[in-house]
Amino acid sequence: MDTNQLLINVILYIFLPLWGIAGFADWCCHRATKIEHTSGMRETMVHSLMGLQMAVPILLCLLFKVNVLILLICIAAWLAHEAVAHYDVHYAAPLRHISKWEMHAHNYLATLPLYMMLLIMVINWQVFLKLISFEWAGEFSFIRMPYAHGGDHYLPYYLTFMAIVCVLPYTEENLRCLRVFIQQRSNKKHNTTV
Repeated sequence: MDTNQLLINVILYIFLPLWGIAGFADWCCHRATKIEHTSGMRETMVHSLMGLQMAVPILLCLLFKVNVLILLICIAAWLAHEAVAHYDVHYAAPLRHISKWEMHAHNYLATLPLYMMLLIMVINWQVFLKLISFEWAGEFSFIRMPYAHGGDHYLPYYLTFMAIVCVLPYTEENLRCLRVFIQQRSNKKHNTTV
């Protein structure tokens, strides 16, 4: 097995699952601090946005050949994720307790995407050189991978795993926050009419 395949396996079987586990740990911390009664809807929507910011480049790298376009999307998504993560903590810190466990989960959620992006650049070194030397001609199309990373079953298993550890818990968080938000608005409306 060559070095590139070993690095791809590190991404597929260590970093991607670990990122999902860190997301689940973060959700557990939100639930423990009763996010629905503190920072509420705004913060839970920010969490969903950050998940989407990372889901897009992950899926693109799993489904398509990495070219300059894919690398630019990965870099833009990572920068946007970092900006939103900074806003998230800035917004939430005065409103609810952020435990050492949650900060530890945040460390993984922030660094793993960077490490994966850097490994993708190393694996696709010639593409990275094209990116930084602005040799972008013919590099702006989506070309499907001729084979599936990790085999034919990896993507369905990974998507199922992420649905269980991230999509379902954060959907539950969104719904919990939405329910409390609606109740609070209803109570506020009722109090102003009385």
